[in-house]
Amino acid sequence: MKNQFAGTGVALVTPFHKYGTIDFSSLERVVDHVIKGKVDYLVVMGTTGESATLSVDEKNAVLDFVIETTNNKIPIVRGIGGNNTQEIIDQIKTESFEGISGILSVCPYYNKPQQKGIYQHYKAIASATSLPVILYNVPGRTGTNIDANTTLELAHEIDNIVAIKEASGNFDQISKILKDKPQDFSVISGDDGLTVPMMAIGAAGVISVTANAFPGEFSKMVNLCSQGDFMEASKIHFALHDIMEALFEDGSPSGIKAALQILDISQNNLRLPIVKINKSLYIKLNTLITEYSESKIKKVK
Repeated sequence: MKNQFAGTGVALVTPFHKYGTIDFSSLERVVDHVIKGKVDYLVVMGTTGESATLSVDEKNAVLDFVIETTNNKIPIVRGIGGNNTQEIIDQIKTESFEGISGILSVCPYYNKPQQKGIYQHYKAIASATSLPVILYNVPGRTGTNIDANTTLELAHEIDNIVAIKEASGNFDQISKILKDKPQDFSVISGDDGLTVPMMAIGAAGVISVTANAFPGEFSKMVNLCSQGDFMEASKIHFALHDIMEALFEDGSPSGIKAALQILDISQNNLRLPIVKINKSLYIKLNTLITEYSESKIKKVK
């Protein structure tokens, strides 16, 4: 199965109004913003979209709205994960996936399954759908790592498991996957700040949080990496480095929502248990974004 999820994917935020309801006007602005930035695909209902705090009806409403707004301009990946395998399978079998190009499924969290359990979990999910499945390894959030051997076993044995979003930060593990993976299986960076070095050793791209705010820059950086021009790509990486660092300093998606407010794209509202970044970090982020924007204007002049 050919993997279409190369380049820049965006882990899309879910904007909220002040009193907690979904802000669809702002969501439309974010979607339009990232499409104009020439990103390659969207990931809806991931961690960055605060999917854990949305009801089933709200998730469906967001998905339907994003599908309608994108109007087939770029592929949409739907986040479906959890620590109850059967519940995920039931969801896949009973819900509509019209307009969805793939599934991103996070490693089961909290119950800390063995590697054999992780393998069987993903095998069962992949068997329940004909859509491409992207594994998501983020041990800092889930408490469980998908070992390289488990990833490789899934990649070699199950046709519609086409990629892994790797956010372990473990380059030994990432290198082993890249070295021994099938040719048509992709490794996708799950850490914005590691995108360039990961692509330098063979990663196919990134699913980015930062690209909600800076889609054009991220797309250009990733495209340069794809062309083998890591010198030019690194210039963009370093220009955005301090901003990327600040975006994750006090939790995500708190940082990116603050950035989107600073850029006047959407409001800075979140749902508990996630709260806004602290005031000093907001001031710092505002300064960094202002300085970055001013430097871009000077270059144009």
